[in-house]
Amino acid sequence: MTLQTDGIAPHGGILVDHLATLDQKALFLDKADALPRVSLDERAFSDLVMIAIGGFSPLDGFLKKADYDTVVTDMRLANGLPWAIPVTLSVDEATAAPLQEGALVRLDDPSGRFVGVLELEEKYTYDKAHEAVNVYRTDDESHPGVKVVYDQGAVNLAGPVWLLQRDPHPLFPAYQIDPAASRALFRDRNWKTVVGFQTRNPIHRAHEYIQKCALETVDGLFLHPLVGATKSDDIPADVRMRCYEIMVEHYFPQERVILAINPSAMRYAGPREAIFHALIRKNYGCTHFIVGRDHAGVGDYYGTYDAQYIFDEFESGELGIVPMKFEHAFYCTRTGGMATSKTSPSSQEERIHLSGTKVREMLRRGELPPPEFSRPEVAAELAKAMRVPEVVS
Repeated sequence: MTLQTDGIAPHGGILVDHLATLDQKALFLDKADALPRVSLDERAFSDLVMIAIGGFSPLDGFLKKADYDTVVTDMRLANGLPWAIPVTLSVDEATAAPLQEGALVRLDDPSGRFVGVLELEEKYTYDKAHEAVNVYRTDDESHPGVKVVYDQGAVNLAGPVWLLQRDPHPLFPAYQIDPAASRALFRDRNWKTVVGFQTRNPIHRAHEYIQKCALETVDGLFLHPLVGATKSDDIPADVRMRCYEIMVEHYFPQERVILAINPSAMRYAGPREAIFHALIRKNYGCTHFIVGRDHAGVGDYYGTYDAQYIFDEFESGELGIVPMKFEHAFYCTRTGGMATSKTSPSSQEERIHLSGTKVREMLRRGELPPPEFSRPEVAAELAKAMRVPEVVS
């Protein structure tokens, strides 16, 4: 099934809906015990969900070889439509060998629960190093995204998928707003222009500043934190969500912000993932997307603004969503407020900005980040979550 929508068109023109109908679900359940099984890891399961709810439109399944090849080399599907990250289901050769093209495959989640069906159209091998270098710009296995590629199976299974049912998120059911629902919310609020914001970290003052700068020119902000698989040292999703709730309640006009979860997994692919994240938000109904410094980056693999430059590799209007590019924001002691180098004449010594790593180190030492970096309520929540023995203000 596909869903026609008003507002900004989904990527490819139609919002995919691959949630099984009641009849399909009954048929799949009847066949469940006879179907060959593939177990999904956390990322593959989130990909299944994102495909089914339309978040990855126009994808209706895991990529076939023709699409995989052009996405890896050219950031496009085989039909020429921009797409920056290969979405694949990779298994080992022993698992792939007995699977028959043209047949159904049962998909189980990491706990072993039957959650979906793959209509297997194709299985193929691929070059892991080629994917790593093209997508992640490195073959260094220390890169978390590259490590996933090298650790996964050597065979990709491709074809349409169906999700048996859309279950409420176990931690954030109130914030589970899928693309069809977010589009309806934007329409109900009469938002013609909506800016999406991607984050896997708690919001600090620099984030708040660029979000509010964007809000000056659009109707609404779609605050869309990622709650799928992330690195083990990232702040846990439940902590991040409490921080977002605090920010929306105390520091934003609530009628102009919608907080919702993004169930997809992080790739840490830097520039390519910035395009990927923008297209996902387009599917959710956003007309604009914030791209700050080192978007979706990790370590020193990408230049500070590479994630902005990559948008220039596409023709104007080709992506169908407007990137809003912001420089690194900081608290300026000279002007007494948040600023960037575009608006402040300050020297480096007059600029207060801290990395996420630095903040985590401070919290572990029992120190709160300064109010110029983090709102005090958010800092207190982070300190509480880090279980610091004594907080020094």
